[in-house]
Amino acid sequence: HEVAGVVTEVGSKVEKFKVGDKVGVGCLVDSCRTYQNYDDNLENYCPQYTLTYGAKYRDGTITYGGYSNSMVADEHFVIRIPDSLALDATAPLICAGITVYSPLRYYGLDKPDLHVGVVGLSGLGHMAVKFAKAFGAKVIVISTSPSKKDEAIQHLGADSFLLNRDQDQMQGTMGALDGIIDTVSAVHPLLPLIGLLKSHGKIVMVDAPERPLELPVFPLLAGKRKIVAGSLIGGLKETQEMIDFAAKHNVKPDIEVIPMDYVNTAMERLLKEDVKYRFVIDIGNTLKV
Repeated sequence: HEVAGVVTEVGSKVEKFKVGDKVGVGCLVDSCRTYQNYDDNLENYCPQYTLTYGAKYRDGTITYGGYSNSMVADEHFVIRIPDSLALDATAPLICAGITVYSPLRYYGLDKPDLHVGVVGLSGLGHMAVKFAKAFGAKVIVISTSPSKKDEAIQHLGADSFLLNRDQDQMQGTMGALDGIIDTVSAVHPLLPLIGLLKSHGKIVMVDAPERPLELPVFPLLAGKRKIVAGSLIGGLKETQEMIDFAAKHNVKPDIEVIPMDYVNTAMERLLKEDVKYRFVIDIGNTLKV
């Protein structure tokens, strides 16, 4: 739903961009502009933010984001794309990329040689692996699917793979991780993950299961200040920082570019988990309104 493209027009008061610049708009296209989080560069936590897609804008119109062939945005909510990043690869970065980059940075999991677990190898998960590796971490992919081991290690560069249904593997990793980025949207148990953490370790949830998860408290206490936390995308300043970091360290998502008339088929494939790891719609050549 996020957008990457080229500036075609600018308003008279625009200062940051000019016609021809490569730019992107992530998940947010507006916020209340008065809330404290706006001043703290945390527009993503404004209680009145406006999503780039499927939301109602101030004038009552509906935002369509990446499902439109052009869009107008306030320059504050526009990200500059470095020349070294292609537009198609940038679009998932300003959604999935910032969703995992932000908690890695905020919770201090961006230091070399830390042991970072990534639960789930999907659109979010594969970006978490790539950013954590770029920070210099030792990355352990945690999954219910043994078939994803080769993909995690050989293709994405993870250091190891942990099958969370294998009790021997889980027991052998108890107390070994500094932190875990949990990208799974399905209902799943947290207790085994809590056991993998070192003292002061943290699990950060970046996706939202449809039903509440069971959270046992005693292991957090006995485990010495273990944390279960959450994180929602990122502010505009941090998103720009993430894009610049990705360009510098060649962090790019794995994508499949599709035309607009392939969307229904793509949705069917998503339900089958048949994508590695993000579909990107080529709007410019396929959507005419």
